[in-house]
Amino acid sequence: MAKTIWNAGDRQALLARFDKLQTGQRPLWGKMSVTQMLKHCTVPIYAAMGETPVTMKKTFFRFWPMQKLIIYVLPWPQSAPTAPEFVITDDGDIDERRAALRAAVDKFVSRGQNQTMKPHAAFGPLSIEDWGALMHKHLEHHLKQFGA
Repeated sequence: MAKTIWNAGDRQALLARFDKLQTGQRPLWGKMSVTQMLKHCTVPIYAAMGETPVTMKKTFFRFWPMQKLIIYVLPWPQSAPTAPEFVITDDGDIDERRAALRAAVDKFVSRGQNQTMKPHAAFGPLSIEDWGALMHKHLEHHLKQFGA
């Protein structure tokens, strides 16, 4: 079974690893600073809840089995492209960015598994289970990027 942000243990394990990140920590790949990455991880959560607009893309990721393969099976490539709305260029305070990420995760989870989600910019409409696995996978990907 895939790890999911809906599972309290999976979620807390991720957040504990984010707590260990430090200012100035260098990525193993990519160009983002640790504070840019924290905000980059926060913005898509609000987009999923419809609170941050994002431009929809027409990609083959929208179709089964690609959608399921990417969410549940295949590893994400390093330095994969992202939506322009998720490109963060400003640095900020690590504690504020970490708190903002935690608040976004808490809000997402507190809305529960009956909430209506916006379609994903690249994957299109997703089930609530897919959203939970995708959120976990995205956060995990960026923790690995910083060796956490």
